[in-house]
Amino acid sequence: MTPQRVNLITLGVEDLSRSRAFYEALGWEAADEAPGVVFFRMQGAALGLFGKADLAKDQGREGAPLGTGAMTLAQNFQDQAGVDAAFAAALAAGATALKQPEEVFWGGYSGYYADPDGHVWELAYNPFWTVNDDGSLTIPEQGADAEAEDTKGPAPE
Repeated sequence: MTPQRVNLITLGVEDLSRSRAFYEALGWEAADEAPGVVFFRMQGAALGLFGKADLAKDQGREGAPLGTGAMTLAQNFQDQAGVDAAFAAALAAGATALKQPEEVFWGGYSGYYADPDGHVWELAYNPFWTVNDDGSLTIPEQGADAEAEDTKGPAPE
């Protein structure tokens, strides 16, 4: 089994009902729940929402202040229109716009929003990666671009 995997992401939230309603407004469907936590099935993984105080206690850090915004969760789309539609849906569900989707320096298109608890999501279109019809992401093997460049001949001087 590969060590390069994440199969559960848990977000600490202030108000579980509010956060659940936000993700459900985005079209997510709860797959399982227990007192103080709800889980959403993702492509080969799950997203959990867990009350912050209960999460800190579960981590063995009862009373610890749990922060947000130091990492970004991301969804990649097959085109810019998908990014724009998802961004509009997030704002309609109650997200806070952080950065409107726009063309970015690395050649793609992306924007950022924060969910009601301040968890940051990036919505992106990366023309160098493939988003499959099932939503999974394929990143080309390293060197694939270099090999393709070699077939084009030498770069102009």
